[in-house]
Amino acid sequence: MNALKHIRTYLLVCSLVVVSQPLQGLAQQNSDAAKTGSPPAITEQDGQHDFDFNIGTWKTHVSRLLHPLTGSTNWVEYEGISVVRKVWNGRASLFELEVDGPAGHIEGVGLRLYNPQSHQWSLNWANSHDGAMTQPMIGEFKNGRGEFFDQETFNGRTIFARNGFSEITPNSCRFEQAFSGDGGKTWETNWVMTFARVQDESDKAH
Repeated sequence: MNALKHIRTYLLVCSLVVVSQPLQGLAQQNSDAAKTGSPPAITEQDGQHDFDFNIGTWKTHVSRLLHPLTGSTNWVEYEGISVVRKVWNGRASLFELEVDGPAGHIEGVGLRLYNPQSHQWSLNWANSHDGAMTQPMIGEFKNGRGEFFDQETFNGRTIFARNGFSEITPNSCRFEQAFSGDGGKTWETNWVMTFARVQDESDKAH
């Protein structure tokens, strides 16, 4: 009889050990979680100052493909000045371009607007020839490069258009525009601008 009691006591102790081990493991996990805390929240990139690099006065060279998406390789060159002014403390900027070349005179103005909800920019352009604002291009900066896209009509065809800012330094940068007539499979560059900062007193302040 005593032997039977010992067996029952032994089995009861074993069962308590088996049950307590998972509970100890759970308590340890909860303790570890309390020490490390919850994972940090992923924050959206604030790009409202992405165009600050462009503020100032620039000596500007323009290369323009005369007849895009026709197979033409006839480029013309222009030289001039562009001025970029900060608006809304950087959440917008105004870009003014005036250049001359063998193919004539170009005056244009660009308005860049930052959307704090989407964290993207819209690029709006007009030239003095027709005084009309084009369809905005939408995009953002990533890894030091800005890319902006839209879908528009060109010579009666629906195409994709892309603007890009690259090679950005404190005193220089590069802009390219390209069109795609095949849904984005291939792209043809048709407008290139290179900028060299004019080092006057107002630029030094920036």
